[in-house]
Amino acid sequence: MRAQVGDQLIVESPTSGATQRDGEIVGLHHDDGTPPYDVRWSDSDQVTLVFPGPDAHIHPSGHRPEGQREATGPRGSAATHRSARSLSEAVVMALVRDATAAPSMHNAQPWRFQYSRRNRVFHLRADLRGALPHSDPVLRALHIGCGAALMNLRVAVAHEGWQATTRVLPDPSDPMLLASVTLTGPLGDEDDPAALYPAVHTRHSSRYPFAETEIPMSVRTALVDAADQEHVSLSFASGWHLQSVLDLAREGEARNLTDAGAAADLARFTRRAGDTRPATEGVPEYAFGPRRRIGKAPMRDFAGGKSIPGRATADFETSPHLALLSTSRDRPVEWLRTGQAVERVLLRATLEGLAASFVTQALEWHDLRWPLRDPMAGMAYMQMVLRLGYGPPGTRTPRRPVQDVLDIEP
Repeated sequence: MRAQVGDQLIVESPTSGATQRDGEIVGLHHDDGTPPYDVRWSDSDQVTLVFPGPDAHIHPSGHRPEGQREATGPRGSAATHRSARSLSEAVVMALVRDATAAPSMHNAQPWRFQYSRRNRVFHLRADLRGALPHSDPVLRALHIGCGAALMNLRVAVAHEGWQATTRVLPDPSDPMLLASVTLTGPLGDEDDPAALYPAVHTRHSSRYPFAETEIPMSVRTALVDAADQEHVSLSFASGWHLQSVLDLAREGEARNLTDAGAAADLARFTRRAGDTRPATEGVPEYAFGPRRRIGKAPMRDFAGGKSIPGRATADFETSPHLALLSTSRDRPVEWLRTGQAVERVLLRATLEGLAASFVTQALEWHDLRWPLRDPMAGMAYMQMVLRLGYGPPGTRTPRRPVQDVLDIEP
């Protein structure tokens, strides 16, 4: 038996052949990949030292070079074995935990998942607990956030070794049913988007200053391609257009600080020190980032213009890198595509060593959103603006417990 970090250790029941326990290998003790292993168990999230017995086998992570996947003898391949059984409750919960690591406006987490054991289908539904009635009255940002969670689920399912079919808005009579992901069989030779999985839990919005460093053209091209895979256009603002986007973001931020409705949305989803509400959603004070002293980076003030004792100030970049994502039409299906594209871009950016934050202030105002476009570049409907650069990776923000966002059906 040989393994690599990231592979899954599956322990079967000696009587039924069903999975008794599974976990991710997070540490090796021998360079050749032989046991023992440090394993993080999916049912407890605890790491223990394991000497696998005859009832255990390895499921490769999907990232090994060709020829390094281990054969599993009489059982056949791990992927074939996986296609013949339903997911355990622990694995379903782990996949949804991966999905909910996605970003959403104000970390409102506007999603809910259902999993059908019989059909091996995940359903993604809108959760109006995460709606922002003043800042997002038509639910565009809600759809984008759910699209990001959908992308994470697709990545996690592929990482788990499954081929899946994804449909957005599968039932026209149920607009709150945003997508379905059906597990159809073992993953083939093409592991996209499984290769993005290492970034799922390391991607965090960074509200810190970035270095005045150019993003290489090869990295920019990779990000453009990532968005294009989800049928969304990405371009980097420059020249007069960059200045226009910065001015519009500044105008949007000024309006948000004086608008009662926007202030109410912000207050609902921010957590100051001493807040007694459960810390399972929103942006906590420790993740606000420093106040901008100088610089042009278009930062949102999650303190709502209020003073926070001890909050640091910092100099932000004077030439921020802004990536703009646009679609040819402006319907819920495009919003869901945008969310998937945004998350694919962010995961790829994280793997490339970039940090990112969102610049949505102007997008929240109808009369400011249209001027964000660059008519010379053929842009149509602006859906998202991302600030990218080299800097601190950002701070983890809370998520609702998986049990609060997941229903498992027979």
